[in-house]
Amino acid sequence: MLKSRRTILRASAGLLIAGPMFGNRQALAQTPACDDSPTPRQIEGPFYTPQTPRRSKLVDGLQGETLVLEGRVLSTTCQPLANAIVDLWSCDAAGEYDNSGFKLRGHQLTDAKGRFRFETLMPGSYGNSSFRRTPHLHVKVQGPSTPLLTTQLYFPNEPLNARDSFYSPALLVKFSQTKPLLKVATFDFVLPVQAKG
Repeated sequence: MLKSRRTILRASAGLLIAGPMFGNRQALAQTPACDDSPTPRQIEGPFYTPQTPRRSKLVDGLQGETLVLEGRVLSTTCQPLANAIVDLWSCDAAGEYDNSGFKLRGHQLTDAKGRFRFETLMPGSYGNSSFRRTPHLHVKVQGPSTPLLTTQLYFPNEPLNARDSFYSPALLVKFSQTKPLLKVATFDFVLPVQAKG
């Protein structure tokens, strides 16, 4: 009887210790706050290729630093938009675009929680001495009931950001992980939903 009582007391003490930790975990796991401002538009640029393959891995055996881009597509009321098309393209690490095929190009549909994930390469810069673009990704995003968003995404701490006339701090990705040859970045797109009429 004494042994069982000690066992129960130990188990109860364990629950008391675990309880606050579990409570903290719940607080950390809550959905982050949503910025309800629509994502700013930017130019498409000259290198868009339509009818990209539906896929999430865009590397195609090219050399460079792997970049994982993940995030969500949300409405301006912060609701996830399922089945939104996210079409991504960029140049390679040397600043070259594949304009004859689909290297570093592809699209996917968001899941029920509005999530997407691409595996691509960190793009390089390109241009000449008078005008050089900072590294960036091109994106087209459209939900089932939203207008098409065409924009670009940028990277923090790039020296050319300050000189690139297209650069916008509102379009900076956030790095959640950086290690040699791998970066993980996040960005949530916010789109206005059109009223059905």
